[in-house]
Order: sequence, then structure tokens, then C-alpha cells
Amino acid sequence: MKKIIALMLALLMVGAVLAACGNADTTETTAANNDNTATADSAATVADVDAVKAAGKLVVGITDFAPMDYKEDGKWIGFDADMATAFAKSLGVEVEFVEIDWDNKIMELDGGNIDCVWNGMTLTEEVTSAMSCSDAYLNNAQVVVVNKDVADQYADADACKELSFAVESGSAGQEQAEAYGFKFTEVKDQATALMEVASGTCDAAIIDSLMAAAMVGEGTGYEQLTYTASLNAEEYGVGFRKGSDLTAKCNDFFAAAKADGSMEETAKTYKVEAALIK
Repeated sequence: MKKIIALMLALLMVGAVLAACGNADTTETTAANNDNTATADSAATVADVDAVKAAGKLVVGITDFAPMDYKEDGKWIGFDADMATAFAKSLGVEVEFVEIDWDNKIMELDGGNIDCVWNGMTLTEEVTSAMSCSDAYLNNAQVVVVNKDVADQYADADACKELSFAVESGSAGQEQAEAYGFKFTEVKDQATALMEVASGTCDAAIIDSLMAAAMVGEGTGYEQLTYTASLNAEEYGVGFRKGSDLTAKCNDFFAAAKADGSMEETAKTYKVEAALIK
């Protein structure tokens, strides 16, 4: 009798082991399938073109940033604004500009509040890792803006180390301030950064060279300011959601606009033609 009971217990233990192995195999297979599905999903194309056409509009995230995006008589104009309007027209829709907090641009895009970020956006590592970016279309740099009467003292980055800077929060200017170890205050946008220097609240600002060329010096609203040291070299691109099919459409649009000369004409209107990437 004892032998029979021992045999039955042994059989039960074998069955339990086999069942456990089977469950482990199933779990591993399910996990592998889930991983594959996640990979496939992340690689899938996001059909933003159809969504934009269904909505009848392309929603573009911008800030007040001459000569790229700024208001005149209540209308958004500028090199980027005009190009975004033309791109929307090529899709058969209207354009809608939404002023965003630049530090929240990725969140605004991922949250579906905007379809793209088109605002003289530097193609930083943060941007290119979080967005699907267009081909670069303009060259740029981050430059130091100071009062004219002290400009000769701050010709390079080393000479600027004791200055207090104003920088746009989340911008390439802030990135350069951090890289050089400068003391800085974060502000809403680059226009505000200039105001901080003009009012004497900060010694200097770091802004885009294209904006500096349009906004400071003789014949501008900030005649008492000028720009000196160039801190880097960079490029502008348009940002879409990861996987968005709008990116390819935008690149096609850029290629056509270069071929027919319309991009260069728009650049001449806003005096940025020298920065165009051919």
C-alpha cells in the first residue's frame, strides 16, 4: 500500500513540474509577443495627414519670435509663419497658429494640442529624440546681446563669464548658458530676454542670431543693444509627432519650395536668405 501511495505522489509531482514549465513557456511567449507588438506599434506611421485634412486645419505651435513668427496688424507673419501657411495650403487646409510656452513644446505636441512646432526650432538632441523632425532649412547660432557701450568688453565667451544672462526657458540659448556655466534667469521667450537687457535687469541675453539681426541695432526697437560673441553653430527644423507622416510631406514641400524659388523669395522678404540651407 505504501508503495502505491509513493508512486501516486511521484506522478503528481511530475505533473506539477510539467505544468509549471508549460506556464513558464506560455509566459515567456506572451512577453515576447508583447515586446514585438510594442516594437511594431512604435514603428507604425502616425496618420496625421488624414487627421489634419479631416480637421480642415494645420495647428502650428509658435512663440513671438521675429523674423520667424510675429504679429503685424493682428496677423501672424514671418519666414516660418509664411512657410507654414504655404505648407497648410499644399495640404488643402487652413493654418492656425497657437502661441505656446516654449518649455512645454514637446508636451503640447504629444498631447495633440498642436500638429507641429514651427518656430525657428534648433535641432538639439532633446528635440530630435522627442520629435520627428524635418530636414534642416536654415543655419543659425546663439549669440550674446549686450548694450552697445560695453560691447567691446565682451567679444568672446570667456569675457562673458561674469555677466548675468536672460534666456528663453527650454531654448537652445539656455542650453548654451548651461554649457558655458553662465549665470542666467529663465524668461518666457526671446523677446522678453531682450527686454530684460534693455531695462537693465540682466547684463546680457542669449538669443538666436537671426532674431538678433532683426531686432537689435540701428533702425530697430533696440538701437542701444548689439550682439557680440557667437556661442555655437546650429540648424532649424520643423518638429512633428514621432512617426508622423506629416514629416515626409513637409520635406517634399521644402524640396518643391526650393526648386520653384518660393522659399528663397520668402527668405528675402524677411532678410534671412543668407542663412538658407541650399
